[in-house]
Amino acid sequence: MTQPTMPTRRKALQLLAGVPMLPLGASASAALLTACGGSDDPSYVSASFTSMAAPTLANAAAMATTTVGSTLNIKFSDDSVRSYQLAYQPFFVTGDMVSDGKGGTTLSGGYYDINNKPIIDATVPGKERHYFSDAPDGTSLLTVANPTVTGLKGKAVFAVVQFEYTTWAQDGKTGMYGKLPSPIAVLTLDQDQATGKLSLVKYHNVDTSKVHGLWITCGASISPWGTHLSSEEYEPDAFAARSANFMDDFSKNLYGDATKANPYNYGHMPEVTVNPDGTGSIKKHFCMGRISHELVQVMPDNRTVLMGDDATNAGYFVFVADKEKDLSSGTLYVAKVGSGFSIDPKVGTAAPLTWIKMGSATSAEIEKLASTLKPTDIMTMVKADPNDASYTKIVANGKTEWIKINAGMEKAAAFLETHRYAAYLGASTGFSKMEGTTVNIKDKVAYSALQNCRDSMVAGNASNVPGNGISIPKALNAGAVMALNLKGGQKDTAGVAINSEWMPVDTKALLAGEDITADALGNTANPNNIANPDNLKFSEKMRTLFIGEDSGQHVNNFLWAYHIDTKQLSRVMSIPAGGEATGLHAVDEINGWTYIMSNFQHAGDWGGIHNVVKGQLDPLINANYKNKSGAAVGYLTGTPTQMKLG
Repeated sequence: MTQPTMPTRRKALQLLAGVPMLPLGASASAALLTACGGSDDPSYVSASFTSMAAPTLANAAAMATTTVGSTLNIKFSDDSVRSYQLAYQPFFVTGDMVSDGKGGTTLSGGYYDINNKPIIDATVPGKERHYFSDAPDGTSLLTVANPTVTGLKGKAVFAVVQFEYTTWAQDGKTGMYGKLPSPIAVLTLDQDQATGKLSLVKYHNVDTSKVHGLWITCGASISPWGTHLSSEEYEPDAFAARSANFMDDFSKNLYGDATKANPYNYGHMPEVTVNPDGTGSIKKHFCMGRISHELVQVMPDNRTVLMGDDATNAGYFVFVADKEKDLSSGTLYVAKVGSGFSIDPKVGTAAPLTWIKMGSATSAEIEKLASTLKPTDIMTMVKADPNDASYTKIVANGKTEWIKINAGMEKAAAFLETHRYAAYLGASTGFSKMEGTTVNIKDKVAYSALQNCRDSMVAGNASNVPGNGISIPKALNAGAVMALNLKGGQKDTAGVAINSEWMPVDTKALLAGEDITADALGNTANPNNIANPDNLKFSEKMRTLFIGEDSGQHVNNFLWAYHIDTKQLSRVMSIPAGGEATGLHAVDEINGWTYIMSNFQHAGDWGGIHNVVKGQLDPLINANYKNKSGAAVGYLTGTPTQMKLG
């Protein structure tokens, strides 16, 4: 390797500020400054990752935990390269007792009712315990001006972590998905200024009672103004039986009353603000569409929001706020996909997008409608052809329906029955499990994950809508990542100008997985390619798209890094078998350090693809993660042996 000319101390500090640095086991800054001596300063050029091999049964222990065998390589202007071996550093495994910042402890990932009382798992008589989650998900890392948390040795950094669900009660038989109100927590982290290491010093459970509790919080993002944008996915169908939506159980656990929870209060966009004392406050935006919210992405204008929609018969939805940094009022749009849609990255052309205005509203007025209207007040819905021209045939959530909007209920339909109304308006609601979104600001390109491409996307399928622009010849279960060019000067389908410079104008496949016949380990998708992409986050500094998998096709799910310019795809981390990669968040710089946040959930949630490995891995997973009831929250770090920069 070519050795750089050593800079002066003053310029070394400037250099240090421009280099993406993962937190290391010893003082990286000191290492750099110790090496300083000359006057010509090499500057940061690029970063890349050396891919790790997928773990195999040759090392079964590696398949049963978070495994990192990748390196981060930083190139400088003098062509020198410094490499850092990466490792995973958890803050806790859910179910651990952690500091409450008041001299006591609290249960990480614990569930609370509307009165902030612990919800108790009584499925094993004599062993009653506080429910806690095995499914941590969306995570944001941020700073707050003038923090007041005491007892820190370094600087205060905060993480907001949400918990999607818990898989099983402690009896291992009672399924708990969707039956508990999702908790969300603020972590106060002590950032060591010599090493960048983050240490948990306070865990605060956010009071969600004022927003009716939270429903299945999945992916998350951080807003440009430093708040945590949560999610509520798989909005409960207000027309369906409550038991089919888990509403009765959810309501019983939240309110102590199986009838009290209102489906229209869920499927919205929660926003968490972190306070200087390490607590958090929450509000829920009812005006951004009631859809299967997943990862959303706010564009640099602080107003335009591209939203993931993790559903069958999903759509591209965009919300344009009336004011910057305020999501409490604005206009909701849904896309119509033009000709040429493809999930093949080799196809050179993109399918155009046009935008249908669904409506404008404030959060307050929609929340009021949610509390006063029943679904039959908004529309009539039947499941068999009424042979009545006043009804419109739609497909929603994989099912054919006929609907008629009641007079004067267009706004209520737009914001409380968003999927049905979008289909009614002729939008392209044919995507299958559209999950994470992120943005490449420099190139003005957004990225959107399709966890799979099947069912509503496939021509001839019962849930596919002919002529809606989304029609592929056969399913690709392994999914794809789409790229959307962003432009201003757009008009909606009625010819009215859209007040945004960041509207998606087309969509094209960037990456696609590859279905295979099951290999010797059990993988049904190529293990050396992405499969079932879910979390997406883009690093501007590293020019890298990070991809977390929610794969039922990889025996181990992976975290990938895809360099937009070099097209290099690198496997960065392997998740415990049966688990899902979650909580992805790429932070280019906090106090000079770069972080890649990553969690996982439900390790050892065995499916058919795990038949080869289950016997060997099950006891290891049980030993590592509290008999499958725990899961890790943490970040990627550098190992102590790879810390020296000079």
